[in-house]
Amino acid sequence: MSLWMILPVSLPALTITGIWVVYAMALYNQHVCPVDNWLYNQSCEEELYVQSGPTLCCTLDNVPLISKCGTLPPESSFFSLICSTGSFMVMAIVLLRYAHVIEKHQNCLLNTASLFTSWICSAGLIMVGNFQVDSAKVLHYVGAGMAFPTSMLFVCLQTALTYRLAKTQGEYGVAHLRLTMSLLAFASLVLSGVFFLEESFVLQHASAIFEWVFCVIIMLFYGTFAFEFAGMSGETLMVLARGGALGPEGHAHKIEALQGGPLPHAHPHPHPLENMSML
Repeated sequence: MSLWMILPVSLPALTITGIWVVYAMALYNQHVCPVDNWLYNQSCEEELYVQSGPTLCCTLDNVPLISKCGTLPPESSFFSLICSTGSFMVMAIVLLRYAHVIEKHQNCLLNTASLFTSWICSAGLIMVGNFQVDSAKVLHYVGAGMAFPTSMLFVCLQTALTYRLAKTQGEYGVAHLRLTMSLLAFASLVLSGVFFLEESFVLQHASAIFEWVFCVIIMLFYGTFAFEFAGMSGETLMVLARGGALGPEGHAHKIEALQGGPLPHAHPHPHPLENMSML
């Protein structure tokens, strides 16, 4: 079992914990209302952060969307840190996954498309985390428009790739798991987007709930790469060093390992008897 599997496991552990910490900070500072609050008002006499007491007056500005939780300081700084760190971890995980597929099988359109879509998602996530919705709304929504659709496309591509490469019962089990997560993520994304466009307080709050569900599912999806990363070796990094191809030596080593011995042409020096005949 390779230690590389720690990387995909650490991504959901870091990001899911991080965004809930951001939510807890925003809730403590009364910048958003609790997720279990479904009562909203058109307006309030006082802003949420200056209210006191167990009963709060909430408006649509206080809906606990993930972006809203990371809008105001001090939680905005931590939100930017989580998004930026998570973006670079996503790029690293997908790049290793790309090389691992080439190492174990061969490159294909699904593999290449997954790499590009995940990197677009990472760029959008960096924009979402560093351009808060209240201070840079256009850039924030551009980043969200990049991150959400491409993350959904990525999990679909990876699910199809997993089915294409699956050979054992365990690999098909992973493919079934990813298909289930992809369907749940798609349903959550659609419902979140539809409800977000409505003016109803209840539907706006439901949109926030489905947004949280979508993000958690996507992060857990990345965690499933631990199954493949458990068998990763240093040869995967060599694939990246060769520019995404095994090369003749890599193929020779793989054939040699399958045959249980060196290839006939792998001996760099002639046989000793041949040396004597040459003399």
